[in-house]
Amino acid sequence: MYRPQEKAAEQPLTDAELAQRIAEGDLSMLQRLMRRHNQTLYRTARSILNDDAEAEDAVQDAYLLAYRAMGQFHGNARLSTWLVRIAVNAAIARLRKRRRQAEVVDLYADAEQEDRLSEANMGEHSPEQPEHALMRVEIRRLVEDKISRLPDAFRTVFVLRALEEMSVDETAACLDIPPETVRTRYFRARGLLREALAREIDFSLADAFSFAGDRCDRIVAGVLAKLNTHQADDA
Repeated sequence: MYRPQEKAAEQPLTDAELAQRIAEGDLSMLQRLMRRHNQTLYRTARSILNDDAEAEDAVQDAYLLAYRAMGQFHGNARLSTWLVRIAVNAAIARLRKRRRQAEVVDLYADAEQEDRLSEANMGEHSPEQPEHALMRVEIRRLVEDKISRLPDAFRTVFVLRALEEMSVDETAACLDIPPETVRTRYFRARGLLREALAREIDFSLADAFSFAGDRCDRIVAGVLAKLNTHQADDA
């Protein structure tokens, strides 16, 4: 029995082909590009700006800049790396605008300078203790809070390496810093994060199985009630 030949599966576009389609004005390809890279670009911008709304705006800025410059992309680097670098620059531009009257921390500054500012910042804020029913959500919020409190340069490296699982070389290319600097900052960021989370655990242990509040009142009242009953029986 004759069966029509099945249509061959559509071959995925290369970075250069996708860029060319977008440069020609194909907005469906732009939408595909955005959905593919939104999380990476948002995490990158968020790591620099430390603000959800600002990060979203920076990602939009980055896509607009990328769309206008898409014809200049020729596949010499990965498209994702090219986009992340644009997002980094867009986020830094917003950071400078936001901190006109303050010194902007340079993402490419000496890591030792960032290290001197890190210890106090990591332990300043403690989120609410997680309830058992919401433990996973609260732990995620705790980790996000401590990542947000990493020094600027460390935080961006950590997000790209740990969250986006980029290699050392990819991270170095995105941030235009040496690979050894990426390794140093990532190692230090992990250490700071571990120390901050350990402090939270230590603080939480002091409150574990606490008798303060209603539980304490119930026990005291129960004992007194039983004593009063026994005394009445003995009378």
